[in-house]
Amino acid sequence: MARHGIKNRLMSFHEHNYKRQLPKVLRALEDGDVALVSEAGVPTVSDPGRQLVRKALESGASVTAAPGPSAVLAALSVSGMPAGSFIFMGFPPRRRVERRRLLASRAAFPETAVIFEAPHRLRDTLEDLLEAWGDRRVTVCRELTKRFEEVFSATVSEALAHFSKPRGEFTLVVEGGTAAAEVWDRQRARDRLAELKRQGMRAREAVSQTVKESGLPRSQVYREWLALANGEPSTEQGFF
Repeated sequence: MARHGIKNRLMSFHEHNYKRQLPKVLRALEDGDVALVSEAGVPTVSDPGRQLVRKALESGASVTAAPGPSAVLAALSVSGMPAGSFIFMGFPPRRRVERRRLLASRAAFPETAVIFEAPHRLRDTLEDLLEAWGDRRVTVCRELTKRFEEVFSATVSEALAHFSKPRGEFTLVVEGGTAAAEVWDRQRARDRLAELKRQGMRAREAVSQTVKESGLPRSQVYREWLALANGEPSTEQGFF
């Protein structure tokens, strides 16, 4: 803004202060135009601003977009993967159990997946992808449209070997699943627990192993173990 001689009033607006700032922005809208500008990325796309846009629309204001670089579209365009239909997953959950659960639930999705990730969680997410989705093709884009941009296309295991010390912001484009992709349901969890039980594995180890392999909630897997031990039918039908 300084480079172009723009001296309009600036106001911070982010996830920690938006409730306090919303009334001020809406009052400013009554007197003139307001621009929501993101320092990186696109407003409201894994970035703050959704609440402001909704309130502005409710107040009768006209909302227009002046698109800038989009990491989602830029990553798709350089990945070489099908982009006619894709799923955008944003930033996956920070907690590993929740992240694994999400990935397990989408293992069979045929669409190309676009995922954002921070450098300090990149390797954990790649490891969970490898476990949940197998060694699929992936394009890992680092610092897109910036000076140190890097585009690495390989497999998930090769990406793990390449990014030993990740730096920068990452966008992952992962190939979609196939009809043969396995999705863990209660019956499959029960079968795996029964197999581990026959091998002489105790409850704690069997449950932990099944949770690790499936990404399913420990409480549900443990209930299946109890039902199995008591000779009861599976606790429920369908997916966790």
